[in-house]
Amino acid sequence: MTKETDKKLEVFRDKIDNIDVDILRLMNQRLSAAQSIAQIKATSAQPAFYRPEREAQVLSRLQNLNDGLLQDSSLESLFREIMSITRGIEAGLSVSVLGPVGTYTEAAARHHFGSAIAIVDFPTIDEIFKATETGHTNFSVVPVENSTEGGVTGTLDRLVNTSLTICGEINLQIHHNLLSIEDDPGRVKKIYAHTQSLGQCKRWIDKNCAQAELIPTSSSADAAKKSTTEKSAAAIAGAVAAQRYQLKIVAANIEDESGNTTRFLVLSNRATPPSGNDKTSLLLSCRSRPGALLHLLQPLLDGQIDMTKIESRPSKIGLWDYVFFIDILGHQEEKHVAKALTELKVEAGLFKNLGSYPASI
Repeated sequence: MTKETDKKLEVFRDKIDNIDVDILRLMNQRLSAAQSIAQIKATSAQPAFYRPEREAQVLSRLQNLNDGLLQDSSLESLFREIMSITRGIEAGLSVSVLGPVGTYTEAAARHHFGSAIAIVDFPTIDEIFKATETGHTNFSVVPVENSTEGGVTGTLDRLVNTSLTICGEINLQIHHNLLSIEDDPGRVKKIYAHTQSLGQCKRWIDKNCAQAELIPTSSSADAAKKSTTEKSAAAIAGAVAAQRYQLKIVAANIEDESGNTTRFLVLSNRATPPSGNDKTSLLLSCRSRPGALLHLLQPLLDGQIDMTKIESRPSKIGLWDYVFFIDILGHQEEKHVAKALTELKVEAGLFKNLGSYPASI
């Protein structure tokens, strides 16, 4: 580079250095304000150090104000991390996820809460629920559905009898990779993967590793961990798992659908106030009568309430008896939603409000 170019660059480098000083000063002011908030909250019997509706409102307001070069997704990532660091000044939060370390569930938790949290991993979805139900962790993050494979049965079944409330949702785009200590996918004789991952990569596996034995595991990270000890074995997992378990990415982005996305739920022991852009999740069953499902859903039609999801699962109470998981737009404290829920309680054989929470941005 010429001296003239160096001079031009130096002007802007100095400008960035000065901006960094301003950012540091303002960040410390934010943390100081958080300390004051923590002191006020500490006087409450049950202080809420994580307010999902408040954080959703902050992100929405900032995205509406954003008219610069920063993309909305980058803005969300930046301010979720800022809020995570700020929240850490107020109180440390623990989140239970599917383990071992390196799962997509852990990635979803860190995307939502930022890095300033304590991750506690468990081998099963049931144990994730129990950790928060018993107060061992503050929150649980669990996968509930995938855009390719549909509902996650372990989570849906556990929602039936949990005392926890949904307080948030996370939509995470999933990129699967074939990980191994082997270099050639043609030499792979075993593939370890979660059943959902196997389903999401079926066409790729049939085309590239048709000879391999497919072995289901409890999580993607568990698959990566198992494959580290066998030369002819591979795992389907994310890039984070490759780093954690020192595996090679033999083939990247092997998911069959490019928009492959998993939805996760955030669960807690506390109800969430309205944010202004909310969902409510319900667990319902029909009474035995002609047109039962039509009658069950009539209050939503009458209240002009959008239903964004309906999924059935065996109730495990009687033969051919089903429960329905339904998501609607709106918060249970909104008048038209509250009216519809009151009518649903009368019509439904089983009614359980799983929680109202901010819709994913």
